[in-house]
Amino acid sequence: MEKQSFEPGKIYSLNKSIQVAEGGIVSKQFIKNKGGNITLFAFDKGQGLSEHTAPFDAVVQIIDGKAEVSIDGKSRIVSEGEMIVMPANIPHALHAAEAFKMCLIMLKN
Repeated sequence: MEKQSFEPGKIYSLNKSIQVAEGGIVSKQFIKNKGGNITLFAFDKGQGLSEHTAPFDAVVQIIDGKAEVSIDGKSRIVSEGEMIVMPANIPHALHAAEAFKMCLIMLKN
């Protein structure tokens, strides 16, 4: 299934494209095709994704705030403007010590 919510050639503000919901996690998938997908997420303080693995490499770009990202048991703080790569088949998790927004890019082989 191919999906594209971005209009080609138009400029977008990722920060303005998704909002934090009180006590929740919001996701908005913008592109999905055979090469991968791009999804925006907004996490309220205290929310997160429990440890899991994925069959593809994933890039997390923090748009606003800070996230605690754990990869293979090692925790890191990733801040606005920073990115981190979560390798395929390695356990990882995300936690919001404060509200944050991120862009997740999944890269299929």
